[in-house]
Amino acid sequence: MKAVILAGGLGSRLMEETVLRPKPMVEIGGKPILWHIMNIYAAHGVDEFIIALGYKGQYIKEYFLNYYANDNDISIDLGTGKTTIHHGNQTNWKVHLVDTGLHTYTGGRLKRLKDWLSEDEPFMFTYGDGVADLDIQALLKFHQSHGKLATVTTVHAPARFGRMVFHENTVTSFNEKVIGDEGWINGGFFVLHPKVIDFIDDDATIWEREPVERLASDGQLMGFRHQGFWSCMDTLKEKTMLEELWNSGQAKWKIWP
Repeated sequence: MKAVILAGGLGSRLMEETVLRPKPMVEIGGKPILWHIMNIYAAHGVDEFIIALGYKGQYIKEYFLNYYANDNDISIDLGTGKTTIHHGNQTNWKVHLVDTGLHTYTGGRLKRLKDWLSEDEPFMFTYGDGVADLDIQALLKFHQSHGKLATVTTVHAPARFGRMVFHENTVTSFNEKVIGDEGWINGGFFVLHPKVIDFIDDDATIWEREPVERLASDGQLMGFRHQGFWSCMDTLKEKTMLEELWNSGQAKWKIWP
């Protein structure tokens, strides 16, 4: 199964960091948060990734082009220019880095990836700035059990986020960033059938608005309730919190060895 990760936004609310690099490359414990997200998936057997690039996408390309060398010892013969990478740390991931435009919105980025996805095989889909101690296999089994087009992982979070309304496990209302209320919110980590791309009009489509709202109103969006740890990294305060958790050995999202 493939996992699509959005990594092309401007990250304007974390400008202290993103003025120099894209938000998914902001580091937690010396590794980009993108690396942390990929490890969450890989811990449950998902090891093929499609990364939707945009703002400063070259930094992500350079990271993966040099990934193997940077993660191992190397020897360089300056006389001949020969470089030897000493085998040690190997990551068996397949990573597709796809330019989806500088100003494309979240739905538009997904639509641009249509040709990279199988016609009938569900895929994972998430943002490049959120981590959780999520059981990916349990999420997948839940998705397979209901036969709908889309599953969204829902989490508890402060009132500054929007909320969802449930009837049993069906999401009947999806409202992004409603002020003054608490409840279940979009935690990312979707499982989607490729047919959801038909709900996206063009580059200007925001995934969390018309497409997801239509899926909810059509009864095609189910919610997987995650009761464990979840955090996004929208602000410097949240980045600092995640860094402190990692450095203190309390990073609950580290579910890999």
